[in-house]
Amino acid sequence: MTLPTAEHETAAHPTHSVIWLHGLGADGHDFAPIVPQLVDPAGPPLRFVFPHAPVRPVTVNNGMSMRAWYDIAAFDLLARQDVAGMRASVGEVETLIAREHSRGVPSERIVLAGFSQGGAIALAAGLQHAQRLAGIVALSTYLPAHAALAAEHSVANAATPIFWGHGLLDPVVILQRGIESRDALQAQGYAVEWHSYPMAHAVCPEEIADLGAWLGRQLT
Repeated sequence: MTLPTAEHETAAHPTHSVIWLHGLGADGHDFAPIVPQLVDPAGPPLRFVFPHAPVRPVTVNNGMSMRAWYDIAAFDLLARQDVAGMRASVGEVETLIAREHSRGVPSERIVLAGFSQGGAIALAAGLQHAQRLAGIVALSTYLPAHAALAAEHSVANAATPIFWGHGLLDPVVILQRGIESRDALQAQGYAVEWHSYPMAHAVCPEEIADLGAWLGRQLT
């Protein structure tokens, strides 16, 4: 079964898609308001797909149930990572990609994007996808379960461009975690376009502008 989604089409008959995963405790409506700021009116018609993560207990939040792509055991994001939950969410993303295929959008015209733990799943799913994608967007996030998932990376996306935005003052996914993830990807030959901003665990107008320009280059 496909996850429920919020969707926004910039024009009729979209030829490209952006699948955007929200952060912990949010939902698919979280980033929908910035779509107009990301889209070039002269660009191709786009479909933005904002899935709602399943509701599950989250250990770090005292076991409270909320929308989450996987469980988080501790504030140290690298401690006891929920690899099974991550793989399940990667599978959910694969189902969403397959639905875009059925609507006439091939993988090479799809961007996977995500914020925080949504960004972690966008990275994991994008690097494992068997067909080349248009790009991967990782915002305020980290490379999850690197040792466990690295062997599952697909050569099809070895050269796929990655946009990475991170806050210099991020207290949730600290800057160093983002830098370490970027360096690990670059060491494997991935093309990471890195941007840092004077913000906390958030997005800012400068980042949205940079991301809009990057999307315009990938979705042509």
